[in-house]
Amino acid sequence: MNREAKRKYMLVGIIILLVAALAAGTSSLWKDSAVESRKQGYVAVIRIDGPIYGGPDTDSLLSGSSGVTSEQIMKEFQAARKDPEAKAILVRINSPGGSTGATQEIAEEMDKIRSSGKPIIISMGDMCASAGYWLASKGNYIFASPATITGSIGVYMDYTNVENLMGKLGVKNEKIKSGAHKDILSMYRPMTGEEKEMVQTMVDDIYNQFVQTVADGRKMDESKVRAIADGRILTGKQAQDLGLVDAMGNYYDALSYAASSGGIQSENIPVKSYGSGVSLRNILSGEAKTMAGIFADAFADSFKKSVADASVPAVK
Repeated sequence: MNREAKRKYMLVGIIILLVAALAAGTSSLWKDSAVESRKQGYVAVIRIDGPIYGGPDTDSLLSGSSGVTSEQIMKEFQAARKDPEAKAILVRINSPGGSTGATQEIAEEMDKIRSSGKPIIISMGDMCASAGYWLASKGNYIFASPATITGSIGVYMDYTNVENLMGKLGVKNEKIKSGAHKDILSMYRPMTGEEKEMVQTMVDDIYNQFVQTVADGRKMDESKVRAIADGRILTGKQAQDLGLVDAMGNYYDALSYAASSGGIQSENIPVKSYGSGVSLRNILSGEAKTMAGIFADAFADSFKKSVADASVPAVK
């Protein structure tokens, strides 16, 4: 087969792939429209996979980051709250923890959903610990598997001191600062006793916020929460025995409960997923959909955005 023939076959293959992607992408649009037109309502599914960070929405095809950002998840919660067809929200959490500030931003959006009257059901995956549990405690009802790793209620800050290593290398760090504590947590010098007290006060303050959040969410006495809020990790079964989890069950058990909580009576529960997109990392690790599905989602998202932006004036 000559080079020209090979190029023709490659071109045909690409066209077939794009056509399949287009068909799959547009079918998802029609599916969403069909669900809405039936006015049955659906369960909104939001996934929190990986560490939780602060920052902008980095959801894109070529994004190589792992974890989720607060702006990404807040946007999904806002969409679910404002959607009249979303009768209940199922939050699937598989996270070891993350940034406290980012977690509190997301938690505030969850509070708004609960204030609107929509139930939030939590489904724990392999792990739902630390900041992951902070968010889980905001739900109306929590499901976990017996071997789920959860708990880890606590706060820590760490820093590395390389002063001695730099000395051995003959490197000396010097700085000009506006105040005695401006370089607190610097890796080039040890903290003073006063600075350690400052940092400990910060950690204790955030810890108290964490404990209060769990106590309020789980309707537990604060003293009982403090008794187990020493950073220990727990299995899902242990957490249930301690009152941190409501029931043992998988994703589909939680989905069924969410549908019932939202007044949805259907054998085939209608679901609208707020996805975390497809990253290059997911593609290479085999966690993504088929290639047709990848291009389909990218096309569908671009199409929706172009329609939404069509009426917005732009300065060029």
